[in-house]
Amino acid sequence: MKKTIENLHTQRKGTTNQVVDAKPIAKTTRVAPSPNTKRPKEADVPERKRYSEVELAEFRKVITKKLEQAKKDHELLKSTLCYTDSHGTDDTSPTFKSLEDGASVEAKEETAQLTLRQEKFIQNLQNALIRIENKTYGICRITGKLIPKERLLIVPHATLCIDAKTMQHFN
Repeated sequence: MKKTIENLHTQRKGTTNQVVDAKPIAKTTRVAPSPNTKRPKEADVPERKRYSEVELAEFRKVITKKLEQAKKDHELLKSTLCYTDSHGTDDTSPTFKSLEDGASVEAKEETAQLTLRQEKFIQNLQNALIRIENKTYGICRITGKLIPKERLLIVPHATLCIDAKTMQHFN
């Protein structure tokens, strides 16, 4: 019996419904390749173990650029959070504006969350630079296969290939 996201089995116990099997399995459809499509045989294409020095230098350049921008964004968020650009007029507002104070607190919390997220992103980029130095950059930590170059150019701190990320998401 196939399970799908729309078809989860539930069982009635007392007055509540409980999910018996909550692991959805995504539907996949396979498309047959075009008859004109020529694919190399697996035996003809040697599987690479890592990226070349030239490719690693290209990745280093992309990561360094993103890291510089991430640090600028982080500093902006920190200055917004700490009110370092303030001229000291925050204490002069009337204290009866409690609704505005609540909105201010909520904005500070959101900014704090963004700051933490940006710190994590910076750390991930720095870890990617370390992996480049160790010559392990671009290797999936679960499958051991090379992560596609297109994925690494978009998400340079990726440590999982799409297959491993999909398996991780559904488990």
